[in-house]
Amino acid sequence: MNFIRLPFLVKLTLVVISIIGLGYLLALGQSILAPFFLAFLMAMLFLPFATLLETKLRFPRSFSTMTSVLIMLVILSGLIYFFGSQLSSFSKDLPHLRVQSTAVFNSLQNWVSDTFNIKIDEQLDYLDQGVNKLLSSSGMILGFTFGIFSTGFGFIIFFILFFIFILNYRRILNNFIVTVFNEKHKASVQEVVTEVRVMTKKYIIGLCLQVLIVSILTSIVLTVLGVKYAVLLAVLTGLLNVIPYLGICISLVISCFIAFATGTPATCIYVLIGYIAVHIVDGNIILPFVVGSKVKINALFSFIGIILGEHLWGIAGMFLCIPAIAILKIIFERVEGLKPWGKLLGEEEKPHKKKKKYKISKNITLEEMD
Repeated sequence: MNFIRLPFLVKLTLVVISIIGLGYLLALGQSILAPFFLAFLMAMLFLPFATLLETKLRFPRSFSTMTSVLIMLVILSGLIYFFGSQLSSFSKDLPHLRVQSTAVFNSLQNWVSDTFNIKIDEQLDYLDQGVNKLLSSSGMILGFTFGIFSTGFGFIIFFILFFIFILNYRRILNNFIVTVFNEKHKASVQEVVTEVRVMTKKYIIGLCLQVLIVSILTSIVLTVLGVKYAVLLAVLTGLLNVIPYLGICISLVISCFIAFATGTPATCIYVLIGYIAVHIVDGNIILPFVVGSKVKINALFSFIGIILGEHLWGIAGMFLCIPAIAILKIIFERVEGLKPWGKLLGEEEKPHKKKKKYKISKNITLEEMD
């Protein structure tokens, strides 16, 4: 069979058109695809538990699925209750935060005026009014919260339904992926599917452990510094840390604002130093050993993925883009024609050091690293 070799520009045009079309479909199906992908990740996380129930305890498939759903709902309800209770106590301190923020900004205004002799009263007054309006506008805060929960409610419903379907019909989905390819590629496709499932499960478990460890470290740092709502800020930092680089910066700004409004300006500097220390520990110890280096993504494509994820799926896309790129990297590295793309997404490989051999006798040889 003769294949037509297309010119490079034609291939490039087809690739660009395919990427644009795929991006358009992803943006168009945001309300369906975002909860579907999150449900797929959670299904990979609960798959060993469901398999254990079916093989060891002889549970039916539907019963093991519903048991997994109940456990997930208990965990989700616990998170919602935690954030709800913390935000409730935080809302009670809004008047105090407003007064203290106004006093701090007034002191800053006087210091700038006395030090630099610059007339910036009108600008700082406008800033004070904006802060007062933001902190005192309970109606706007309630409206914003209601908007988040109204859109999040539909997201959760779709997520739970997709989770049930994926976990219950996982064998059918697996057989479809294997049989849709040519018969001669069946064994290799099954191997790739198995490896992707195992690596995805390990990656998601490692990511959850990373969130837990970062939350604990941040909670210790903020508690030692005496920052209010240390546990709330720590959990928020752990969750936002899923977004590389940008997440830790967002959580740092929030924590510095709370420390600035409830403490002293010097506390902000200590919080900054503490977050830098946590980020160093996370990047050099937690991430390589807990999450693993096999699915480590370089900073360039992490940043590109965050931008594209936010543009396509909003806040949910910022959280889901990194696991999506990690799964693509796993697939690329195990498909012969796509291995260069997998290397492009990963970190730079360190060159292997050659060993020098020194022969002492016929039976003894010494080796030395370069």
